[in-house]
Amino acid sequence: MSDEVQPGYVRVRLDLSYDGTEFSGWAKQAGGRRTVQAEIEDALRTVTRSKGDLYELTVAGRTDAGVHARGQVAHVDLPLEVWGEHRGKLLKRLAGRLPKDVRVWALREAPPGFNARFSAVWRRYAYRVTDNPGGVDPLLRGHVLWHDWPLDVDAMNEAAGRLLGEHDFAAYCKRREGATTIRTLQELSLVRGDDGIVTATVRADAFCHNMVRSLIGALLFVGDGHRAPDWPEKVLAAGVRDSAVHVVRPHGLTLEEVGYPADELLAARNKEARNKRTLPGGTLPGGTPPGTAACC
Repeated sequence: MSDEVQPGYVRVRLDLSYDGTEFSGWAKQAGGRRTVQAEIEDALRTVTRSKGDLYELTVAGRTDAGVHARGQVAHVDLPLEVWGEHRGKLLKRLAGRLPKDVRVWALREAPPGFNARFSAVWRRYAYRVTDNPGGVDPLLRGHVLWHDWPLDVDAMNEAAGRLLGEHDFAAYCKRREGATTIRTLQELSLVRGDDGIVTATVRADAFCHNMVRSLIGALLFVGDGHRAPDWPEKVLAAGVRDSAVHVVRPHGLTLEEVGYPADELLAARNKEARNKRTLPGGTLPGGTPPGTAACC
């Protein structure tokens, strides 16, 4: 699949963040639902006075309704004349046009081979939860889940360590026709802060739909003593959805950062990420590459 920028266009990288509370996710949807992609694309067309053109954004990870992002990355291909005319003022003009729950922090010409989705080598999410018997700080209620059982963070970390590596995460994903559920989970760890909030850091090459929130749901069951630390690993090995694994609410989840290789490796990573995924020793259902499914 070719990803070359068309003649007369330039690829622009956008670094952005948003509060997902009032959004129906990242991706544009029919029926007029409010989405992050639609807001930014509309603002981009308005400030460049290009309302008749479709400047479609490609994003590193499509977040679900209610999920936040601090370090989201996207790209858009703009006509050279539009970029040349507006590049110096585009960031400030977008700040004046966009709603206050979404911000673009940086706009720059992308290096050759860059694709916000397929060039990424990892995505890092954080999920925040508190077991404070009094509930969540009202100022943090839109970003922290309240769990009304005491949590054993050590037990949760023991369980989390058993899930690291490359696996078929079908048991923790909402299946989509033609999409692989093989992923490499690079980090899954939890820390309780001085404020009592437990922050789970989850990093992988990519995520399939509901994967992060399902993993956190399983770990919460371990943390509150309802399941043993080896239970999440057994669910993973079974390879099918377990009714006891709850998909936790989205508001505790934030996309914190997206990682990319050095510029000279971007094109190779772009091509590699489009390949079907298999596990050593056998081929598992492949299809859509890991960066394409809606996430978390």
